[in-house]
Amino acid sequence: MSVAAYKRTISHTEAPRQIERRILAQVTSKLEQQFEAFDGTDKKMERLQILSDGLRHVLWENQRVWMTFKMDLMEKENELSPNLRASLVSLAVWVEKHTQNVLSGSKNVKPLVDINRSIIDGLGGRAFDTAAE
Repeated sequence: MSVAAYKRTISHTEAPRQIERRILAQVTSKLEQQFEAFDGTDKKMERLQILSDGLRHVLWENQRVWMTFKMDLMEKENELSPNLRASLVSLAVWVEKHTQNVLSGSKNVKPLVDINRSIIDGLGGRAFDTAAE
């Protein structure tokens, strides 16, 4: 089966939120496999080595997912509420900045994992309902 046919099949069998959730879960799983070693050291050379051993690629993959989210959120056709869209765009910008700081060795990866997990929960319908309080 060609890649194009596979993508068509997925788009016909999965809702957009399911696709977003699956893609974000995949990259988050990769981040979770590597963040403890990176966050567990404050030695610049060790952090640079971990980045070059594969973490840099995973961070870039995560950033691409968030850039795609941001572009989608900025489309006029996006049906989310303006307030939610603005909040998610702001979060995407934060992810971009934080990722740059991780790449420079000055920040930890765990906050990116935490943000992704929160969004995964929201896409799965497990978001914390502040209106219920």
